[in-house]
Amino acid sequence: MATYLDSIVAWHKHRASIDGRPLSRLVSATDRLLPTRGFSSRLRRGVSVAVIAEVKRRSPSKGALVPSLDVAGLARRYESAGASCMSVLTDSEHFGGSINDLQTARAATDLPVLRKDFTVDLRDVCDARLMGADCVLLIAAVLSQDELRDMLSLARDIGIDALVEVHDEREVARAVECEAVLIGVNQRDLVTFDVDHERAVRMGSVIPEACVRVAESGIRGRDDATSLAEAGYDALLVGEYLVRAENTETALSELVVPRSATRATSF
Repeated sequence: MATYLDSIVAWHKHRASIDGRPLSRLVSATDRLLPTRGFSSRLRRGVSVAVIAEVKRRSPSKGALVPSLDVAGLARRYESAGASCMSVLTDSEHFGGSINDLQTARAATDLPVLRKDFTVDLRDVCDARLMGADCVLLIAAVLSQDELRDMLSLARDIGIDALVEVHDEREVARAVECEAVLIGVNQRDLVTFDVDHERAVRMGSVIPEACVRVAESGIRGRDDATSLAEAGYDALLVGEYLVRAENTETALSELVVPRSATRATSF
């Protein structure tokens, strides 16, 4: 039986297979762009754990979260409440996102933005840069080692940060072998979409000190934020908890907790 992940990746790979655009033309187009806002460097700042606040309309497992989402308004609330960066879903088929959502959110704030999508082709990396993203998501579970290495190399060449998402120690090793500097541990199982709230805590010490460590998914408030900070994380990527909060500013402020003493002095 096909899983959520299988069907989503298959959909994206099919789209990539019928994309006739030459990669060289896309790479050349990035030469004319202004520098990004510096996603990774923003996460290194300050004595508090950084929050990457997500713009998310729906999910394959839970359906609509906020169907009539005011993207610009939400982005401005995130910024005013102290978010360091944003993540914006651009997958239309499965998450109801769009390129327009990313561009609207970025235009409404000065925050760096991650394109949250399923990157399966080198042209996807260029597309993220061309649409205005400051960081592209690379999910280790859906990429071969050669694909991951090539995408990280291309991201460096065209001036966009790359967040490598991992789920276990083996994938951490793969990311490190490819010289990733921004590594996120997703607590959501991409096969079942269930959340393991202890996954990131267990894996915090596995990621090298030199990397920026990000905990993703399933973060429910201050207690989770504190335990993840104590586990050595520099940033928290939070979506559903913030999108569905009655008061965005209050919910986000609860996530801004002190970094661990070691991480606060290591950058």
